[in-house]
Amino acid sequence: MSRPSISEISSLLADLVDHRKFGVGDYADLMCRKTDLLERIAADRPDDRETADVAALARARADVLKPTD
Repeated sequence: MSRPSISEISSLLADLVDHRKFGVGDYADLMCRKTDLLERIAADRPDDRETADVAALARARADVLKPTD
C-alpha cells in the first residue's frame, strides 16, 4: 500500500466540500474513499497507534454506511 498523494487527498476534500455545499456525491462512497486514504496513511506509519485507531474507526463507520445487497 502506498501513501496517498496530495492530489488524492485534495480530490477527496473537494468532493467532501461539494457534498456538503451542494449535496453532490454519495456520502457512503465518500466515506469509503476517506477510509481508504486513512488506512494507507496508517500503513505508511506503522509505529503511530493513534493513526491506526483513527483508520479502524473510520473503517467501522464506512462499513455501517455501505448498503447491503
